[in-house]
Amino acid sequence: MTTTKRCPICRKPRVEAHSPFCSQRCKDRDLAQWFNDGYSVPGPPVSPDELAVEDRGD
Repeated sequence: MTTTKRCPICRKPRVEAHSPFCSQRCKDRDLAQWFNDGYSVPGPPVSPDELAVEDRGD
């Protein structure tokens, strides 16, 4: 028995052209979540000052 993989946004069946999503709309919704800080990567918080030092290469 095979299970159909689902879109992580709307849970409809995935479409190969938009994998792992079902449509361009769900791909765009996922990207918007990243841009709007809807998702995060685990780790300690970083201050803006630390990011600035990292960008300069100090």
